[in-house]
Amino acid sequence: MTNVAVLGARGRMGKTVCQAVTDADDLQLVAELDAGDEVTRETVAGADAVVDFTVPDATKGNVLAALAAGCHVVVGTTGWTDAGLAEVEAAAGAAGRNVIIAPNFALSSVLAMHFAALAAPYFESAEVIELHHPKKLDAPSGTAAATAKKIAAARAASGSAAMPDATAADPDGTRGGLIDGVRVHALRVSGLTAHEEILLGNPGELLTIRTDSFDRQSFMPGVLLAVRKVGGLPGLTVGLDHVMDLPGR
Repeated sequence: MTNVAVLGARGRMGKTVCQAVTDADDLQLVAELDAGDEVTRETVAGADAVVDFTVPDATKGNVLAALAAGCHVVVGTTGWTDAGLAEVEAAAGAAGRNVIIAPNFALSSVLAMHFAALAAPYFESAEVIELHHPKKLDAPSGTAAATAKKIAAARAASGSAAMPDATAADPDGTRGGLIDGVRVHALRVSGLTAHEEILLGNPGELLTIRTDSFDRQSFMPGVLLAVRKVGGLPGLTVGLDHVMDLPGR
C-alpha cells in the first residue's frame, strides 16, 4: 500500500485526484492540503508520495518542501522554467527522492505528443493549437510547450530545413508564439476543458493529430501510473512518456 498526500486538494483537479486515490486498491489517501497549509513531514502524514496540482507560483516551493519531508513527488502543475527544473533536480538528488513532472497526464495527450515527434521530420510545416477553459492561469499550456519542443528536437535531429513562412508583418501577434521555432496558438473559450491539435503539412497533404479531454477523469490513469512508478525513477523525470516506456523514444 502506497500512502499518498494531495496538494491543491480543494481545487478541481485536486478533488478528482483525491477520489481516484481513494478508489484505488493499492493506494491510501493520508493527507489533503491546500492553499495556506504548510507542507512538512507532519502535515503529509507519512506519505510515500505527494501529488501536486496547485498553481504555478506555488508549485516549486511545494515540491522542495515535499522532498525535504522525505516524499517522492508527482507534479501536474505547469508553468515550469528550466531554472526551476534544475533546482528541483538538485534537491531530489540531495534528498534521495524522485520527482515526476508531467505537462499532461491524459494518455491520449502523451501519445499525441509522441506521434507528433515521430511525424515531424517528414513534414515541412508544423504548428500547435491548444484550447482550454478561460480559468486556466498559464498560456501556452505546458502540454503545448512540450509538444512544440519535441517537434523541434525531432526536426533538428533529422536535419530538417526551417519551416516556410513568408509572414512579413504581424503587429498584433496573430501568428502565435514561437517555442523553439514552432508556432503555438493558445485559445481560452468557455465550454472547453483541455484540447490540443497538431497540424503537420506538406504540399498537397495535411496530417492532423488531435486529443480532447472532456472531463478531469481523463487525467487520472496517468496520475495513478506516475504515483505507482515514481519510486523507481531516480531523480527528476519530465514527461509521462518516460513512465509509459513508449517505443521509438
